[in-house]
Amino acid sequence: MTGTLSAAFERLSPRRVHGIAAVLLPYLPTGGIDWEGFERGIVRTRDAGLDCAVNMDTGFGDLLTPAERRTVLDHTRRALGSGPTFYAGAFADAGGSPELGYERSVAEIDGLGAIPVIVQCLAMHDMSAAEKVGVYRRAAGAASAGALAFELSPRFAAHGEIWDEETFSRLLEVTALRGAKHSSLDRTLELSRLAARDRARPDFRVYTGNDLAIDMVAFGSDYLLGLAGFAPDRFARRDRLLEEGDAGFLTLNDALQHLGATGFRSPIPAYKHSAAQFLHLCDRLGQDDIHPRAPRRPGSERILLLDCAVRLGLVSDPEKVWQERVRPHLAEAGG
Repeated sequence: MTGTLSAAFERLSPRRVHGIAAVLLPYLPTGGIDWEGFERGIVRTRDAGLDCAVNMDTGFGDLLTPAERRTVLDHTRRALGSGPTFYAGAFADAGGSPELGYERSVAEIDGLGAIPVIVQCLAMHDMSAAEKVGVYRRAAGAASAGALAFELSPRFAAHGEIWDEETFSRLLEVTALRGAKHSSLDRTLELSRLAARDRARPDFRVYTGNDLAIDMVAFGSDYLLGLAGFAPDRFARRDRLLEEGDAGFLTLNDALQHLGATGFRSPIPAYKHSAAQFLHLCDRLGQDDIHPRAPRRPGSERILLLDCAVRLGLVSDPEKVWQERVRPHLAEAGG
């Protein structure tokens, strides 16, 4: 019953969620970055009421050069103006000391008034728990307003790694870490992270990165999701319903999860092309091009994504969108 709490929904605790959308970095058919489309996405996310994260997996952060990541930061700050905080991936890059690499990246992000999200690197994989936490402590300590750690499943990218329990336990002791983005795609493991957090440090935020279980916000997680970049206004509306204790949260969450299950199915890294296709279908991007080295979906993907967009009320004339933005891509794919 929309507007009131059902008996089932009363078992969930209405709560205010901190929502962060990882914003897609769109490209042009020429292979260059679509800076105008990117800035529109930043503004659209801010206006919806979510915080923005850039240079994350959704922003091809691991495929960009350090100079490109710096330009992304500059465009983000320009789009947001001087006030709002945003979040940005901090990379150590290959070669040299991870500690020094992170310090350089953190200083760059911190200088623009943003919050670093410390992205794992391959050099950390062979470190002990104490060594890894030492890297995070040093990197986070260089940020004036603290930082987030980023736990990424290797199903997303090779540099990702799921921490063992000792590593996570030690990270909770790093006061400069405000929280961690948890992208294991494993609901049970995320619930164990929440339980450990509740026991040791309740102010530490666990930001779900599980685009296949976005209802984790009802169980204590906040979120930093690539999926939120597909439809930030719908995520913001869903969050308000949860805070208000409105059972409409369940209906809207189901529609958003339908989009997540579609866009993030295997191969998972191709979700970024799904995002570009979806934003193009919804007339929020002029094209669906992505980083030249990123995996792509077939043109037939648009059939599924149009269904998702209709369910979310993001297209006013589905037949027109079909004729103009779905059918031509089926022809290109030989469909």
